[in-house]
Amino acid sequence: MVNGVAQVPMQGVSMRYSFDDAKAAERRETQYFEMFGNRGIYHKGWTAVTRHRTPWILTGKTLPFDDDVWELYDTSRDWTQAHDLSRQMPEKLHDLQRLWIIEATRNNVLPLDDRGAERFNSDIAGRPVLVRGNSQILARGMGGLNENGLINLKNKSHSITAQLTVPEGKPCEGVILSQGGFAGGWILYVKEGRLTYCYNFGALQKFVISANQPLPAGDRQVRMEFAYDGGGLAKGGTVTLYVDGNAVGSGRVEATLPMALSADETTDVGMKRGSPITSDVPVRNNAFTGTVRLIVIETDPKAEVDHLISREQLMHILMARQ
Repeated sequence: MVNGVAQVPMQGVSMRYSFDDAKAAERRETQYFEMFGNRGIYHKGWTAVTRHRTPWILTGKTLPFDDDVWELYDTSRDWTQAHDLSRQMPEKLHDLQRLWIIEATRNNVLPLDDRGAERFNSDIAGRPVLVRGNSQILARGMGGLNENGLINLKNKSHSITAQLTVPEGKPCEGVILSQGGFAGGWILYVKEGRLTYCYNFGALQKFVISANQPLPAGDRQVRMEFAYDGGGLAKGGTVTLYVDGNAVGSGRVEATLPMALSADETTDVGMKRGSPITSDVPVRNNAFTGTVRLIVIETDPKAEVDHLISREQLMHILMARQ
């Protein structure tokens, strides 16, 4: 228990004993495996495995789990797993299959989810999410957020609103907010003084929308609205850019990524870490030259903000997130 909260028991077996005594008997006698429905179990020199699906093939039908063909190996003697003993020793195979169920239950592997690409999108998978609701606030300096650290913006209309302080007497450049990387994502930034949005469609095509006038110096509220076309997954949409509630540019994004943008890229406020989404933004020294004070993300298409979030509306959003 920590502060009255029950903790998950520490898993695994320490390797320290093997450092103290090189000839010590092996203490880790059992190890389960599961990935994309492919399963395996090792126990006291014996291994049972089954290949359910090829991980990088995300579409098409697969066999039911009960119809998978299991293989059995005596890895204490056949470490290359060249001789399948499942037909000669069906009872031994059954014992290991049963042990896999026990270990999978104990380690919260079950239930198995046999969906492919759908599992990457929380809205479709129906799994619990880190951020709930239809709005989120990011503060200055926040960063290192993975894709699930933001509310899901895929396959729906959404908006990004940022409170900025635009510098006076020097060029205004740099990143306001981004998600994803070179293989796919989006970025809201300032290029040559103009508010700009870029959507990177799987490194195949990039859609860029820029403001028709530079950002004035001082405290400004900039906003990007993405009006999703609807009618299914991976559709396009219309992007409109606003400065202090006034439209300053618009354009089309013809297609979007429906399931995931990346596996390891982060989201950062006021700068872009990781790989570049667009060549417009340098890999290094891309921080916003002014100040990004606050960012509001919304996914409610019915929100009536007149393209401008007032102080009262911002307080309402803040209170709703408590």
